[in-house]
Amino acid sequence: MEIERKYLIGCLPENLDSYSAHKIEQGYLCTQPVVRIRRQDDSYILTYKSKGLMVREEYNLPLTREAYLHLKEKADGTIISKTRYQIPLTDILTIELDVFDAPFEGLILAEVEFPDEKMANDFIPPDWFGEDVTFSPAYHNSTLSQIKKSPFK
Repeated sequence: MEIERKYLIGCLPENLDSYSAHKIEQGYLCTQPVVRIRRQDDSYILTYKSKGLMVREEYNLPLTREAYLHLKEKADGTIISKTRYQIPLTDILTIELDVFDAPFEGLILAEVEFPDEKMANDFIPPDWFGEDVTFSPAYHNSTLSQIKKSPFK
C-alpha cells in the first residue's frame, strides 16, 4: 500500500547537493491501471499501481536491464527523466524531491510517504512546500507521460 502526499515546489531548498540523489527514468506501459517501468541508477523495476490519489495499492517487481530496455520500446507517451533527492524530514518520514528534466523542466514535486492514513491526513508540510496537489491526478507521473508539450516552462 502506498500512502503519499504530493506538493508543488517553487524554489529548491538550500544545500540540495548535500542530500543523496538518484537519477530516474521511467515509462508507462499502461496508465489505467498504472503499469510502469523504472530505471533508478543501476536498478530496474516493474511497478503496478491501482486507482487512487493519496492511497493506492502498489506492487514492485525486479527487472533485468535487458527486460527494462525491451519494455522501454513499448512504453506509451513520453519517457520521464528526473533527479530524486532524498531529504530526511523526521525519524520516519523522508521528502522525495523530484526535479524533472526535459520536456518537463521547471516542474519540481515533493512527495512524502506515510505509514498510515492518519499520519498523512495530519501532516503539516514544511514552509517551503507549495500547493498540495495530492488529490490532482494531473500531477501523477503517469498523467504527465501522456502530455506532448510541457506547461511547466
